Amino acid sequence: MQQSRDVQANAEFDRRATSLEGTDEAVLEELFAIRRTIDNMDAALVNILAERFRATQRVGVLKAEHQLPPGDPDREAAQIQRLRSLAEAAQLDPEFAEKFLNFIISEVIQHHKIIAENHER
Repeated sequence: MQQSRDVQANAEFDRRATSLEGTDEAVLEELFAIRRTIDNMDAALVNILAERFRATQRVGVLKAEHQLPPGDPDREAAQIQRLRSLAEAAQLDPEFAEKFLNFIISEVIQHHKIIAENHER
């Protein structure tokens, strides 16, 4: 099922889309080759995020079943510090990494709130 969705998404995606008409063909070919790598990484990121959210959904259900709060500030702070360290080691801007994780955490907490509300019914 996942593979057929991947094939369909790639079939609808024009890997050679560009607004850089008139650019040297050799430059465009190099650009398209680099962009293929980026496209592959974007696809991997989406799949990793989907798997992460499936796991956090399970956490949300467990929290709802045991009346635990949707957020865990100590865990979140530890995760942010861990991600900042990983970012530094990977030569990625730690500020960006922290903003990205904060966005994910806020989405997860919203999902946990919804799960808790639905569990109460």
